[in-house]
Amino acid sequence: MQTPPDSSLYESLLRAAFAEDVGSGDCTTRALVPSGERGVGTFESRQDGILAGGTLIEPVFHRADKNIQVQLHAEDGEFIQKGTTIALVTGPLQALLTAERIALNFVQSLSGIATLTYSYVNAVSDTSAKILDTRKTLPGWRGLAKYAVRAGGGRNHRTGLYDQVLIKDNHLAVTQGLHNCTLPEAVALSVKQARDRCLDLRIEVEVEDFESFCAAIHAGADIIMLDNLSPTEMGRMVDHLDSERPRSSLNRPILEASGGITLETVHEVAQTGVDWISVGALTHSAPAADIALEITQVG
Repeated sequence: MQTPPDSSLYESLLRAAFAEDVGSGDCTTRALVPSGERGVGTFESRQDGILAGGTLIEPVFHRADKNIQVQLHAEDGEFIQKGTTIALVTGPLQALLTAERIALNFVQSLSGIATLTYSYVNAVSDTSAKILDTRKTLPGWRGLAKYAVRAGGGRNHRTGLYDQVLIKDNHLAVTQGLHNCTLPEAVALSVKQARDRCLDLRIEVEVEDFESFCAAIHAGADIIMLDNLSPTEMGRMVDHLDSERPRSSLNRPILEASGGITLETVHEVAQTGVDWISVGALTHSAPAADIALEITQVG
C-alpha cells in the first residue's frame, strides 16, 4: 500500500486551486442548482493504469463542504482497469459540482505520472536497473509528482538543490574558467571541494566523455551520471568500472543514465548494466489519465 502524501505537500495547492477556479463563487451552479439538493458522484477510470491522487479526493471535497462523504474503492499505487470505480462522493450537490474539476485535475495528473512511470518500470523489469524521476516538475507540485512516481513503482532522485550534490556541466564549465584547468581536472577539483564543504551529502557528477568518467571514479564520486551517451558508450563505461571496481566493492559508484531516454530506448539502456535510469518525462510529459466523474442528483 502506498503511504499517503503528507498534507503539507498539497494544502497550499488546494488553497490556490480553489482561489483560481472558484474565486468569489461558482456562478453556474448557484444559478442552476437550488441549495439543499443532494447528489452522488462516481469517479471511474476510462483506461487501464495506476491510480495516484485518490487520497486527495477527500481533502478536495471537504474544502468545498465538510459534509461530503467519500468512499474510496481503489488505493494509490493500485493497477486499475478500464471501467473501475475509483471512488464515490455523496453530499450537497452544489459543492460536488463546484469541486468536480479541481478533484479531477489532481487525480488525472497524478495518475498520469504514475501510469507512465509504471510503463518505464515494466520495460526494464528483466534487468537490475531502477527508474528514477528528476527535478523537472511544475513549481509547487514536486512533492506530489514524486509521490506519483513512487505509486507507479519508480524511485525518487534528489528532492531539491539542498539534499544532494549534483555537479553538472555548467558547474564544471565555471570551475574550468575559475581555475584555468582541463575538464577532467575540473571534475576532480569539483568533487574534492564538494566533499570538503558538503560533508554529509552524496556527491554526483555528470559526465559526457570517457576521460571525465574516469576522473569522476578516481575522485571518489558516489554517483556518476552518464549524460546523453549512446548505449555503446555507456556499455564501455560499465565494463571499465566492472574491471576496476567489482559490483561487490563498497566504494563502487552508482552509474546513472540520463538524457533523452524514451520508452522505446529504455530497455536497451538498461541492458548496458547501469544502476539507475533517470527520466524527466515522468513528471514533465506524462499525459493525464482518462478518469471521469459523473454526478447525479439524488432525493
